[in-house]
Amino acid sequence: MPTNFLNRILTQLEESKTRFGRGEAAKAERLLATLSRRVFTDTASLLRLHEAALFLRAFPHSPSVLRSAERILLSMPGRIGRLRARGADMSVFEDFDGSGVAGTTMQDTLGFDVARWLVRRLPGDVEIAWDEYDDERAMGEIWPRLLPLLEEDAYVEANIPWRQWLLSARGIGHDLQWLIRSFENLPIGERERAELYNQLRLPLRWKVNDFRFSRSGNWESPREIFYHREPLITRNQVHLLKELDRPSPKLKRLTRSRGEEVMTKIREVMAVRYRELYGTTLGDPNSVLRFDAARGVVMYLWNLPPDRRLPLRAYVAGCTLKNGVPINYIEAIGICEWMEVGFNTFYTFRNGETAWIYAQSLRFLLAMTGAKCISIYPYQIGQNNEEAIESGAFWFYRKLGFRPGRRDLLRLTESEEARIATRKGYRTSPRILKKLAESHVFLELPGSEPGAWDRFSARQIGFRVNQRMGSKFGGNSQRIRKKSVDSVARTLGIQPSRWNPIERQCLENWSLVLALIPDLNRWPASDKQDLVQIIRAQAGRDEMQYLRLTQKQQRLRKELLKLGSNRPSSQKNFRSF
Repeated sequence: MPTNFLNRILTQLEESKTRFGRGEAAKAERLLATLSRRVFTDTASLLRLHEAALFLRAFPHSPSVLRSAERILLSMPGRIGRLRARGADMSVFEDFDGSGVAGTTMQDTLGFDVARWLVRRLPGDVEIAWDEYDDERAMGEIWPRLLPLLEEDAYVEANIPWRQWLLSARGIGHDLQWLIRSFENLPIGERERAELYNQLRLPLRWKVNDFRFSRSGNWESPREIFYHREPLITRNQVHLLKELDRPSPKLKRLTRSRGEEVMTKIREVMAVRYRELYGTTLGDPNSVLRFDAARGVVMYLWNLPPDRRLPLRAYVAGCTLKNGVPINYIEAIGICEWMEVGFNTFYTFRNGETAWIYAQSLRFLLAMTGAKCISIYPYQIGQNNEEAIESGAFWFYRKLGFRPGRRDLLRLTESEEARIATRKGYRTSPRILKKLAESHVFLELPGSEPGAWDRFSARQIGFRVNQRMGSKFGGNSQRIRKKSVDSVARTLGIQPSRWNPIERQCLENWSLVLALIPDLNRWPASDKQDLVQIIRAQAGRDEMQYLRLTQKQQRLRKELLKLGSNRPSSQKNFRSF
């Protein structure tokens, strides 16, 4: 197919995928049929076909369009193989938005938990990219824990034959499998094990040979497909507050076995997109909830297991399937009624009812968490994020009703809105968009206190704790931890020795914060009992129970806002012991 003709047909398909109505289904099917019969000689054009077919698998006009899209996706391994045999440049499939196509190769530096999972998921197909690794210092510091007598060589000699040492120890098998097993056998905890492995920063390489693992094929076939015979819902048609005011969605808790299936799916989805999220790697299969949102949209949300939770904030992660196709991931972190939300639609699907799906994800999150104040982290709207600046992400949230948390940025926003309204064709410049992305944006729901969380940051609480450690304990982290636990335990009237290890870890984290409250010992007994219940709930099975308890304790909320909203000007309020 001549290049110009191929480009024209691909462009028509890309335009057709978001056009719905009379005759559009037949047109999309003809274009798919034409392209399915063609041999592609360049990778960039093949990737365009792949992305259009994947979109149409999620947003099909008709059953025939869906089947045609599936056939093209199923043909990808063979097409990729033929291009590779011809010596084509495959680098387009190594980019962030082109990765994970069936038949291609991927390379990434993964954390221990994901690396271990990947080795189990693709046994024998994952290898260390030795040709791109030469961190001898890291190997010299860590490998002696795994290889007896390596110190004799690594500590004093030059030109260490690292791989020969490994080959002599591993026996039959693969380098990476042996390393993972060796780290698992170390007599240390899971967190320390992961930290130690991660220091190696090993690049891993694998072929995307399993079609169901790839971006091309990691979709499911639900019982019912929603076919789009009318135009997609646009952002201007979405009234977020009206959507959130609808009756709470019906949520279904999955069994552990089904929860495990969801965890496997999201790890596959993230791995082939070069994404590694704390909650998708370590999600608790016992906590998975499902929400059927209509229009072929199914969402899953889950929490963290007790031993992997954050020190203070509750954590939720999730994903959305559209007609069985993974189209986004979700992250929410919060305490009390405040919740910071991250929502990332995969590049392929950013023209697919994103605002309406976002509204449904917030409905799900609010029903699960009870949050009243929704906050968007600056990165989501463009801080150190060129992609968000180019897409005008700030205006996506603003037009849904969010406001900047800083007064000067609210004034700038209103000034830009006036320009947009009075100047035809006016677009906010990247410079101003970067300025607008300097602060969180907020959506406050009925029952929330306006502006209460505008200046809050969990990071600021951490700064206060560490400032106290430096000024009162000479920078000794073990000393401040012990003294804080001892003091807070006396104040709350508890005996930590009777608590289980996870409860004691939660107590240690919370003690660092509670020790910053000058009048904690004068709190009423009922409030102190609430604190004990909150801390123990954080180590319990249901992380959302912990979050709900923080929403009820108003005295604690007040102190958290105080500690997280203002920079400490002196140490006079720190308790001394």
